[in-house]
Amino acid sequence: MLTFALALTCLLGSSIGQSQEMAAENILGSLLFAQHLGARQRNVIGNKRTATRVMQDTSFDIKDMAGVTGPLGFWDPAGFATDEEEGKLRFYREVELKHGRLAMLAALGFLVGENFHPLFGGDIDVPAYLAFQQTPLEIFWPKVVSAIAIPEVFSVYSFNSPPSRPWTIRSDHVPGDFGFDPLNLKPTDPEEFKTMQTKELNNGRLAMLAAAGMIAQELATGEKLF
Repeated sequence: MLTFALALTCLLGSSIGQSQEMAAENILGSLLFAQHLGARQRNVIGNKRTATRVMQDTSFDIKDMAGVTGPLGFWDPAGFATDEEEGKLRFYREVELKHGRLAMLAALGFLVGENFHPLFGGDIDVPAYLAFQQTPLEIFWPKVVSAIAIPEVFSVYSFNSPPSRPWTIRSDHVPGDFGFDPLNLKPTDPEEFKTMQTKELNNGRLAMLAAAGMIAQELATGEKLF
């Protein structure tokens, strides 16, 4: 009887041990399968992102954008456009356009404001770089800046949404286009439109240099230019 009980105990112990070993093998197999599946999914996602980046790079060429003109052609000595994605390059172009437009207004303001200043009593007759400090312009210009901030706030919708790289513009957004063309000057022909964009960019670039030069000269001499 004792011998039978010992044999039965050994048989049950062996069965339990085999069951536990099989369960452990099944768990280990499940973990290895899950790890393999996760790695494959990551590879698929990575390949999709790479393919998307390659498609963007092949369909977009900065040298085809407006502003590339002779005699220098595509001129980027500082390498800002080197190895940059499309969204970042579109952001650079948006920034260039805004600065160029502001500089054109500033250059015109130097010429007109220093010769013809009937507003605010007509008593503001100082070099242009000091005009914003004069009464009552010291109250006027903060209001102007606040008004400018309104369209700037809405320009955030032209940017790519997270988790895209910060400060990148959507590919379907035309840099500098705010939908404001009251005189209907925008050409319908794509080539004519590109030519007009190039003219605006070149004038804006010249105006940025001109405004910087005028400010520097008035700072150096302390006198009006015009």
